[in-house]
Amino acid sequence: MIHFPSVTIVFLLCVTFLYATKIVDVETIFKEAEEPLFCSTFLKSRPHGVSGDLVSLDKYSIEYVHANITYTVDLIKKLNAQSRDINEEDYYCRCWTHFDLIVYYIVEIQEKTKTGDYTDVQWNADSIITNINNCIYGDSPGDPIFHDTSLLPKYLDVIKKIANIIAIVTIHLS
Repeated sequence: MIHFPSVTIVFLLCVTFLYATKIVDVETIFKEAEEPLFCSTFLKSRPHGVSGDLVSLDKYSIEYVHANITYTVDLIKKLNAQSRDINEEDYYCRCWTHFDLIVYYIVEIQEKTKTGDYTDVQWNADSIITNINNCIYGDSPGDPIFHDTSLLPKYLDVIKKIANIIAIVTIHLS
């Protein structure tokens, strides 16, 4: 009879673990993304050690986008230093200002993920998207749009898409 309670405890621990680790079919996440093909390619290309549970997908996405944000900040600084006219300089300064906020938001996302505050994670991911749009299109409708021929628009697009994935994953974690 002593053996029975230990089997019961192991069973309860296993059940608790299964409910604590949310697993959602990644196809669901693909369908909800603004760019389903990008989302599919990105999540399927995760390293072998990253499992398919939502927390692991979220952490992978956060680490990936954080690295891209860091690189993009360096690129903006470089492009700003190489600006040829006032419009170009204004554009890169505006983006640099928004990326100060984006760096703050990604740090917040990392902290809130650790505490399981997924509502705040989603809000911060949405704020990253908003700030990228403001970098590209300006803070108000009257701001002139700068047609950037550098690699910056491509980096902004990737960060925006991954922030969208983070927001979607955290909806399922909430």
